[in-house]
Amino acid sequence: MIFELFPVGPFQCNCIILGCEETKAAVVIDPGEDASCILQHLAKWELKTLYLLHTHAHIDHIGATDAVRTQTGAETALHEEDMFLCQNLALQASLFDLSCPPVPIIDLFLRHGDIFSFGRHRVEVLHTPGHTPGSVSFHIPTLGLLTGDTLFKGSIGRTDLWRGSYPALIDSIKTKLLSFPDETVVYPGHGPPTTIGAEKEENPFVGKDLL
Repeated sequence: MIFELFPVGPFQCNCIILGCEETKAAVVIDPGEDASCILQHLAKWELKTLYLLHTHAHIDHIGATDAVRTQTGAETALHEEDMFLCQNLALQASLFDLSCPPVPIIDLFLRHGDIFSFGRHRVEVLHTPGHTPGSVSFHIPTLGLLTGDTLFKGSIGRTDLWRGSYPALIDSIKTKLLSFPDETVVYPGHGPPTTIGAEKEENPFVGKDLL
């Protein structure tokens, strides 16, 4: 499988490209900014982008979606409970003194258990609310977990922004993420990768009472 992870924008969101080496079908996870950079990575592998999938709709994870969608023709997907954030990009931008990107068209609403195939590979959607009500994680059996801003190496996502919920976040981690094997690699929305086992042992927010 083709796998590219690179930080984009001032918040250094991890944009991830997954592609099938045989069919060249691809998905892009969290095209947050730097559309030209994302398109260059896709062109390097001669990939045909089928979907732009989003872990949530904070501006740093969705800012380049409209531009990438326009250039690739890919379908965009977001959990419906984060549409209020998507539709209020201007407010998000103003709070962080950023220029406002175009509000993207959302073609598909993500649901827990949805499967998106790209060539010989697939992505499974896990609804993991807390950071935002519509936050999701993605499980790729041949790769690991893409947790967005739900779980980081040594930390968890903040819950003090629009409709965040600390109890919901902890429940998502406990019931949806920690059930994966310890060796499962975790690729967060920001920062370096980790594993489920390492977070059970070292993450101060993932206490033994959650295990």
